[in-house]
Amino acid sequence: MSKLVILNQGMTGRTFELNTERTTVGRVEDNTFQITDGSVSSHHAEIVLQGPEILIRDLNSTNGTFINNEKITEKILKPGETLRFGQVELRIDDGKAVSAPPPAPPSSTAPASGPAKKTSEGTMVIPRGVSLEQLEQSGTRTTSFDGKSTGFSKKTNKINTYFIIGGIIVFVVIVVLILVALKSAGSHP
Repeated sequence: MSKLVILNQGMTGRTFELNTERTTVGRVEDNTFQITDGSVSSHHAEIVLQGPEILIRDLNSTNGTFINNEKITEKILKPGETLRFGQVELRIDDGKAVSAPPPAPPSSTAPASGPAKKTSEGTMVIPRGVSLEQLEQSGTRTTSFDGKSTGFSKKTNKINTYFIIGGIIVFVVIVVLILVALKSAGSHP
């Protein structure tokens, strides 16, 4: 019986046995194979067993389904090939020894910027997030009160200023009216 083995760090070795004709893969609980990773869509893909073949079908996922770094909509997964849902890599394990897959050509859908992908023992490690260098290169910086550079600029809010001035004027008018009323009440016997 074939099974899918997750290769990502933190989920390494987690497996799912393909024992039904149709398996749904996604982030939410109603999938047959749930992968709780933010790069996996709620209903990402389906796996259909067609005799000895394993058909992978993308379900219009946000981050795509890939076989050997090639984006697919529907394709047969062969032993030794790497399957990826979003950023989660898997490999088919049918119990037989497998040779390493041939290197895949560079993907045309890969981002043009960012650090190069590193490989370790046939597993692709994909960096996540934004590097400090990328943050420093983006946009202009303003300086804070202590002279250090920040990514934020102070917003002026004229409405608050007008509200405070209006409040002071109303307070002064009320005080003047009270004083006038007290003075006029004191001058009549």
